[in-house]
Amino acid sequence: MDLAESLLRRVEAQCDHFNETTDADIDNQRVGGMVTLTFANRSQIVINLQKPLREVWMATRSGGYHYRWIDGQWADTKGAQAFWPQLSADATQQSGAALNFSS
Repeated sequence: MDLAESLLRRVEAQCDHFNETTDADIDNQRVGGMVTLTFANRSQIVINLQKPLREVWMATRSGGYHYRWIDGQWADTKGAQAFWPQLSADATQQSGAALNFSS
């Protein structure tokens, strides 16, 4: 779960960076094992830890995703994109600004 906690901290830090260096307006709030990103259009992305399952879940406008640490990355349990590319795609779509999140 240290890797999952690190992922949440990285998401928060990158949101802060985007707010400082781009026109993106991302309100990120963390409560326990959950980070909520709220965009100017009031859409949200919610990322939360599922400790008993050793997973990270993400809910976006495009759908819900479950990620497990496999072979050095957060891989979707159903074969969709890995965590960082999916977050980048959804944040870009929901914010209207090109946002490239990375590990």
